[in-house]
Amino acid sequence: MRRFSLLTTFVVLTHVSGLFVQSVFRLLQYLIIGNMITDTDACVFPAFIRGLWFDNVVGCYILALPLAVLFTAAVFGCYHRILRKGAAIWFGVLYTAVFAVSAANIPYFRYFFKNINSGIFEWFGYAGTTAGMVLGETSYILYITAFIVISGLFAYWLYIVEKRFSERIASAPADRRGFLYTALKLGTTIVAAGLCMLGIRGRLGYNPIKISEAYYCNDPFLNQLGISPSFNLLTSSLDDMRKENRELRLMPYSEAIANSRKFLGCDTIVTDTVNILRRHIVADESVNRKPNVVIILMESMSAAFMSHSGLYKGLTPVLDSIYDNSLAFANFYSAGIHTNHGIMASLYSFPALMKRNLMKGTVTPRKTGIPTVLKANGWHNMFFMTHEAQYDNMNAFLRTNGYDEVFSQENYPSEEVVNSFGVSDRYLFRYAIGAIDKACGKGKPFMATLLTISNHPPYVIPDWFHPVSTVPETQIVEYADWSIGEFLKEARQRKWYDNTVFVLLADHGKIVGDVDAELPQSYNHVPLMIFGPGIKNGIYNGLGMQADLMPTLLSVLGVSYDYDGFGHNLLSEPREMVFYSADDQIVARDSSGFYIYYPGSGRNICYDTTENGKRPHESGMDNRFAALKNYVFSMIQTAEYIYRKQK
Repeated sequence: MRRFSLLTTFVVLTHVSGLFVQSVFRLLQYLIIGNMITDTDACVFPAFIRGLWFDNVVGCYILALPLAVLFTAAVFGCYHRILRKGAAIWFGVLYTAVFAVSAANIPYFRYFFKNINSGIFEWFGYAGTTAGMVLGETSYILYITAFIVISGLFAYWLYIVEKRFSERIASAPADRRGFLYTALKLGTTIVAAGLCMLGIRGRLGYNPIKISEAYYCNDPFLNQLGISPSFNLLTSSLDDMRKENRELRLMPYSEAIANSRKFLGCDTIVTDTVNILRRHIVADESVNRKPNVVIILMESMSAAFMSHSGLYKGLTPVLDSIYDNSLAFANFYSAGIHTNHGIMASLYSFPALMKRNLMKGTVTPRKTGIPTVLKANGWHNMFFMTHEAQYDNMNAFLRTNGYDEVFSQENYPSEEVVNSFGVSDRYLFRYAIGAIDKACGKGKPFMATLLTISNHPPYVIPDWFHPVSTVPETQIVEYADWSIGEFLKEARQRKWYDNTVFVLLADHGKIVGDVDAELPQSYNHVPLMIFGPGIKNGIYNGLGMQADLMPTLLSVLGVSYDYDGFGHNLLSEPREMVFYSADDQIVARDSSGFYIYYPGSGRNICYDTTENGKRPHESGMDNRFAALKNYVFSMIQTAEYIYRKQK
């Protein structure tokens, strides 16, 4: 039995080694971005214990095949070295993939404040852009280097372990024959296989281990630190493939639609089964003009960067000045955490449905929005982006849905491309000025939408630009702000400026300051500022969200239209609640708190912002949070219905 004992030790040692290295990556994550911890009283140790628990699930998936092959062969007395070499290669290849996910999770978590999930596969469709982003951002070198070094050391360790144990097994006496010894090996094999299956399940209960098992304290960072990135990626991918998760089912469609129609004030209007929210919006007859429109959709520009937030002073002097001299919305929220969400909600008044990209599809989706309404009323529409036109299916989607011209990286000189996301904001704005000048010769009012990119890694700050802050994350905000200022300076010199309504808002925010929730508020709290002829300056302190831009802006422009969206005209219909989502979360908020729900796990989290973020106990959700839950469930489920009907 000496050989069988050595083989068992080889398998266990290899498995434990994989767990150890995964813990090393977790320690690196804690050391590098542990400043995100906000609950200083929370104990860190349980996060690592839970992490080991989840890592073991991943390790057991990897272990299952080698264990079955090696132990089954051993039962029949076969200990050929080629089997152990094959197992070592298997462990090396699969654990290298696990380590790659763990290394990538650190910058991913730092940027999104969530573990890597199946949404990452959206990037694989843009291999060149993604590679350019990863290789072009200098801060990623640390994680790439850590991955290469640790994976190399692990591969060398596997080589040494396999070699040493093979030598010892070869020199050990052959296993004794007979029924008793064979039964003992077979019984050990069955126990080992059972333990491996239990490791894959993660627990003895009715249901296998779920993400919620990692939550043990009130600190969002530590709760997520205990989740294995590979486990999160694996389970989210499996969830995508499960039939029950292909369609959101938060509540019955009939109930959701009835609630949503009431929330949106169209419950008395007769509609068909597809256009369930359609209502006709009649313009104010006193507004009799067709001004130009310029919409600047700013990349990752959280409201927290601006001076009125109180976190920074002087970081965005241009935006601060516009905020003080425009119709500014102080409590405005993005629909999601990705650019495609911001485009769909801001321009087409349709909410984000978690991580889905609603602009994609085998058949390009058709939506009614600001561009389609303005085009039908005589506007000439242009969209300007910095990157390739095919990114996120933008070219096809925008041209299908109201834009006459789409300008992208393909239109710009190659020498102006600064990174994998194309040209700089400064060049984008300069190019747009020229294109707008040409459009003015068509004798039509125009709408120009400009999607910026600078405030997204890899950050490219020109050598000639001299920011006042000291870290790239804020220096790039200064550059983005300056670029907008230069655009407006040039625009003021044009004849079309005085007859143009300007709209500035962000596609979404980013993590700024302390992490204050499982979905940090700064990720969705974004600025909205509107100024131009007929716009009265002032601060709107009520709630608003990106879907509200369409009815609010079109009311200013004096345009009548049929409306299928989820927004309110904030100038005449103040709202009590807003809702938004992230990859795996949906959120509703009112003036004094917000509610977060995880559809995948059924987890509820409530925050009362009137009490310094105090979180009520989950089982003790009061009526106010129950109302928020009903609201976001109704709106998201209705959006799901419309999405599937139109699809």
